[in-house]
Amino acid sequence: MFSIPDRRQFLQTAGGGIGAMALQSLLANEKPIASSKNRTHHPPRAKRVIWLFMHGGPSHVDLFDPKPDLLRYAGQPLPESFGEVMTRRKVATNPLLAPIKPYRPRGQSGLPVSDFLPHIAELADDLCVIRSLHGDSVNHPQSVYQMNTGSILMGHPSFGSWLAYGLGSENEDMPSFVVLPDPGGGLKGGPAAWGSGFLPATYQGTTMRPGKTPVLNLKPQAGISDAQQRSTLNFLRKMNDRHLIARDQDDELSARIEAYELAFRMQTAAPEVVDFSDETSETMSLYGIDDPVTRDFGQRCLLARRMVQRGVRFVQVYSGNTNGWDAHQDVAKNHGEYCLKTDKPIAGLLRDLKRSGLLDDTLVVWCGEFGRMPMSEQGKGRDHNPWGYCGWIAGAGTRGGRAYGETDAIGLRAETNPVHVNQFHATLLHLLGLDHRKLTYSHNGLDERLTGPSEVEWVQEIVS
Repeated sequence: MFSIPDRRQFLQTAGGGIGAMALQSLLANEKPIASSKNRTHHPPRAKRVIWLFMHGGPSHVDLFDPKPDLLRYAGQPLPESFGEVMTRRKVATNPLLAPIKPYRPRGQSGLPVSDFLPHIAELADDLCVIRSLHGDSVNHPQSVYQMNTGSILMGHPSFGSWLAYGLGSENEDMPSFVVLPDPGGGLKGGPAAWGSGFLPATYQGTTMRPGKTPVLNLKPQAGISDAQQRSTLNFLRKMNDRHLIARDQDDELSARIEAYELAFRMQTAAPEVVDFSDETSETMSLYGIDDPVTRDFGQRCLLARRMVQRGVRFVQVYSGNTNGWDAHQDVAKNHGEYCLKTDKPIAGLLRDLKRSGLLDDTLVVWCGEFGRMPMSEQGKGRDHNPWGYCGWIAGAGTRGGRAYGETDAIGLRAETNPVHVNQFHATLLHLLGLDHRKLTYSHNGLDERLTGPSEVEWVQEIVS
């Protein structure tokens, strides 16, 4: 008999290349949650999620939150009436900085969107902009963790991990949670942002990329045929089944056995997902893949659509390398670059989901870890602002062409109908048919949940 580590090594050696990374991230059935897997607490409006994460902190006052007073009082210091402001780089006494580009009413709804985003602006009637998001840290890593895991502390499960734990995948040949990182790397806080925390490692995000090798170490070694590998797995399965019977059908062992099978099946499924040869030239152009500026993000947005189309439950697409949208020195230059890279692909994704019918039950989320201050930094930049900022959602039957909540007159703090990150998560889970109070996991004697120990409520007005 083999111990679990011995059997894993045996599979890697004899099977020829299903590496540790693939096995760890693809053990999607290692510890199935019988009471909740593929079940919901109430009828869901969304079956899957594409989360577009703008790493670095996009400026809400320059994109989706018009502030006439910020334009009116530009160049003047922050009025004393706003009180003390916690900032990271002591910019509270700096002059206010006007919005970089003008806003215009868009669509039939008249929802204002900045000229930074002309393509997304054309779809304003599909967007529900939450203008009153707020969090608890001015620093990147902690805020990245909070927006992804509900906590500013490392070691908590990400939103995608909770969803994988609660609902599983709709495709037995693919993982339930996939991450498409920015190829430039450098995420503040690192891969813990899509980690499984105290949940079993089976629920962490699987990082994938376009091209012939979507998952590293998944392809068998040269000279190992499918038949040979299948024979090896069959032999291993027999031994494991015998081992399982002797251990009273242990759930963890049973799930691990199935995980080997998933890894084998994904060797065929994953390359097909990233092969765009069956997409039309019109679709490629829709995502901006025919333009060097938008090609990278466009490829990842198209890959996200292909994944949810094939049953992946949660896909997260990152924009922004080491600094990303972190516009400390020059908002116009920084946001001009990142808006140009992402605007057309995101609009293309929404249009493609709409025409295919997928947007009816797919929830699209756009946000960063926080926003930017209304005061200037280094003359033309802005510092971090977690006290009031924007995100938006689209699809899954949500009503677009509107904004919920408000920041104050200059965009400094969430003021009307504030939505804390934990409330935001509770609301997204509600759209997915999950009650955030019931989606729990026992850890160190506590029933942990995504939204933390405090009592928060999902925001009914956002989903209405």
